[in-house]
Amino acid sequence: MPEPPPGAGASRLVAAVVFVVATATSTFHAAAPVRYSFTFPEPEHHWMQVEVTFTDLAAGALELRMSRSSPGRYSLHDFAKNVWDVQAFDADNRPLAVARVDGHGWSVSRKGGPVRVLYKIFGDRVDGTYLAIDPTHAHINMPAAIMWARGLDDRPATIALTPPSDRRWQAATQLFPGSSPLEFTAPNLQYLMDSPIEFAPLSMRQFPVNDTTIRFALHHTGTDAELDAFMQDVEKIVRRQVEIYGELPAYDPGHYTFLADYLPYAAGDGMEHRNSTVITSSSSLRASHRELLDTVAHEFFHGWNVERIRPRSLEPFDFERTNLSGELWLAEGFTQYYAPVTLSRAGLADVRSTAASLGGLVNAVVPNPARLVRSAEEMSQMAIFTDGGRTTDRTNWSSTVISYYSFGGALALSLDLSLRERSNGRISLDDYMRAMWRAYGKPGGGRVGYVDRPYTAADAERELAAVSGDERFAREFFGRYVQGREVADYAHLLAQAGFVLRKRASSRAWLGGMRLEERSGGVQLATAPAPASPVYVAGLDVGDEIRELDGRRVTAVEDVQDVLSRKRPGERVSVTFVDRSGATGRRTIELAEDPSLELVPLETSGGTLTVAQRTFRQAWLGI
Repeated sequence: MPEPPPGAGASRLVAAVVFVVATATSTFHAAAPVRYSFTFPEPEHHWMQVEVTFTDLAAGALELRMSRSSPGRYSLHDFAKNVWDVQAFDADNRPLAVARVDGHGWSVSRKGGPVRVLYKIFGDRVDGTYLAIDPTHAHINMPAAIMWARGLDDRPATIALTPPSDRRWQAATQLFPGSSPLEFTAPNLQYLMDSPIEFAPLSMRQFPVNDTTIRFALHHTGTDAELDAFMQDVEKIVRRQVEIYGELPAYDPGHYTFLADYLPYAAGDGMEHRNSTVITSSSSLRASHRELLDTVAHEFFHGWNVERIRPRSLEPFDFERTNLSGELWLAEGFTQYYAPVTLSRAGLADVRSTAASLGGLVNAVVPNPARLVRSAEEMSQMAIFTDGGRTTDRTNWSSTVISYYSFGGALALSLDLSLRERSNGRISLDDYMRAMWRAYGKPGGGRVGYVDRPYTAADAERELAAVSGDERFAREFFGRYVQGREVADYAHLLAQAGFVLRKRASSRAWLGGMRLEERSGGVQLATAPAPASPVYVAGLDVGDEIRELDGRRVTAVEDVQDVLSRKRPGERVSVTFVDRSGATGRRTIELAEDPSLELVPLETSGGTLTVAQRTFRQAWLGI
């Protein structure tokens, strides 16, 4: 696809101290707002002082809660664990009794009038989920930071920030501007909890797209020149994705904001929000320019898909329990697919890297026996356990769970190519996403922070039938590949665009798709072997230690790899191992062929593209 004219919408340095626009408007509830104040007495010790005032309250105790989940995350995180020193006072500054009612809530006894609550909260993780305070910044995810009161969901809120006395920090957020540069407002609890803040010495850029301002606020250790070069590519990504939907969403404050932390101590993450996104990485712009753009593409696509084209199972978001959804294959997986597609169309990824990304989606699903255990819908529902959650007991997820990102991405790939094949290039997944946008994402007129028309899986199927013009095709796609356990003929579909799907190492002997680790004189199976794999059939399991393989003493992972490199699929080898009880076992293993797949351009594997393949690839990937 053609690039915009040189210099069009070029990134510009923003001189304003805070990313806010005076024209942003919102209709707030008439009730008195909940007022928060954030201060940072000891940022070097990673805690924040929060003061919150509740007024215009009904009679009875005030029920305070800390969230257990966070928008964009699906498992539990229990943010109350970092709260301490909770105090409450009445209008005359007299102490009120505060009782801990459960692990996540407090009750404040009162006779009437306003209540002022103070507490301290610790945070030292820079990612899309948690709170991080240090001498360089405050990285604030609201569910990880604020107490809220039951029954006041429709109240507006204000947030006032006070930097440490010796810091000149700036604030970037999707919150609405308040009465001063460091005060912000939200129309209700849903919007407030979905609105992170980066409070730091920020590098800021912005560019216009279709009369909308796209803003980028970065806390990093790089140079202005590196950021300027990066912003040129960010703008290309934004414009390519606007072409998919035909328009930008109507961002509530009138702009969209990237909040990025590229710091040596940051965790790699991306977290979407209604009018913004948080992106964190330990990499620098100089070292990982291309990899960081992949996350930019993924997160910006979420401004349509999931933030507005939203499953009914996630709307409204529940802050006190897990948010179970069977549609994450579409909400997250289709977004995962469009990241490499966008980079390709924007000229930011070559054909080899694009093939590697798309091939990775196929390889995560097709040869993986876990797809026979759970469907794409069921994999989506596992997010309440796997999405950033932590387990102390062993699970068999390595052989029974596929990420809904990969599973959904592979589904998106097959659907895109199938639609193009069926229609001779007239219909694609872009048309389907536009249809979902117009039917479920774009309709507005409701409350800010809420989605008026969330969809169900049945809605998504009906929309596919309408776009394709074939109810049977839509029914079979959902029945076979979404709710069922079948996979598409990816080799055929990809061949249309001149890509070859093949075994990564068809002649290589294979034990069984598990991770190996060196332990106490042997090599341990660190994850469960794939069902029906050679090691699995032989009866070995996670935790067992291989001591000898084919008569050779094994002390390092390289020893196993060396033995396998000398063998062919179908050959037999002896294995001596020690199980978890300390007992020694001996087995004979019949080696198999490595089922791993890779995707390569036809022209790099000795073939020649036909005119039809070139045309198909150009229309699909812009290559």
